Amino acid sequence: MSAPNPAAVIHALQHCLPSVMRWGGAIARRMRQYNIAVDGKSSGNANTDALTLADLTVQELLIAALRDADPILRQCRVQGEETTGDMARFATESTLAIAIDPIDGTKQYRDRTGNGYSLICHLHDFSTPLYSLVFAPDMGPQGTWVEVTGQKLVCGPDDPDRTARSVLDSLPDLTAPRSNPGPGIYLIGFQQRDTQRAREVDTLQWGQGTLAGRTSDEMQGSIYPLMSTGEYIGSLIHSPNIYDFPVSMHIARIRGGDAVWVHNGQPVNYRSLWMDERAGMLRYPGIVACSEDRSVLQSLCRLSADWNPVRYAD
Repeated sequence: MSAPNPAAVIHALQHCLPSVMRWGGAIARRMRQYNIAVDGKSSGNANTDALTLADLTVQELLIAALRDADPILRQCRVQGEETTGDMARFATESTLAIAIDPIDGTKQYRDRTGNGYSLICHLHDFSTPLYSLVFAPDMGPQGTWVEVTGQKLVCGPDDPDRTARSVLDSLPDLTAPRSNPGPGIYLIGFQQRDTQRAREVDTLQWGQGTLAGRTSDEMQGSIYPLMSTGEYIGSLIHSPNIYDFPVSMHIARIRGGDAVWVHNGQPVNYRSLWMDERAGMLRYPGIVACSEDRSVLQSLCRLSADWNPVRYAD
């Protein structure tokens, strides 16, 4: 397989993506005012199956920007949660891949039930994320950024009076583990048992209290800013997809934690994936625990190691 230089790819992404993500966020905010739901997925889970014209439009925009920004980006594979966009212009075999979730949290976005939807793009090799960028358009007055490299994690509010890149360059460095993080654990993917599993997490002792399991309906905001600022300490997800979850893994790993399979405690990677034909998504198999705190990882693994690793009951 070809091997574009990771540092050069990250440099290109850091310079082309922020402005385009901001434009995509503006499009998403505007389109959210209309009835833009479309059919397209049939896994039987409402969170997974939600799809809107905004998902398709924003992905088209992001892929076109990646295609045109720098020739080195076309040496990477592109993995889009949706099928739209000029993906044929990119490499079919490469050690690096750019994964895109144009609207993470589509059900909440479509139903106008919260502000936690976000635009996500991350670069990875076969073992770990190398660069992540998230923009949550409705978290805060002008939106909220998360950017993760191999050395630094930043998170904070957008300021449209300045270029997106200059805003990101000015955000505080949050790389160090939080001195007093919150107990939140995000849960999703357990189908009709999300709430039950969240209540089981509520029983886990941690620090001076207990962990707090939160489903997508119970969590206010996007998990990536919440993990970055320390309000949430991690997540427990059944068969997470590769388009959004790895940003949580990236945040955890840069702070000294990890994302692991609960049945064996081994770090997850991009080699062991399966195609969920019902949802049209690449996923990690089984249940994955993620946290910057390794004692939390151990507790989550002990709790869920015997839970059913099969996503669909039938």
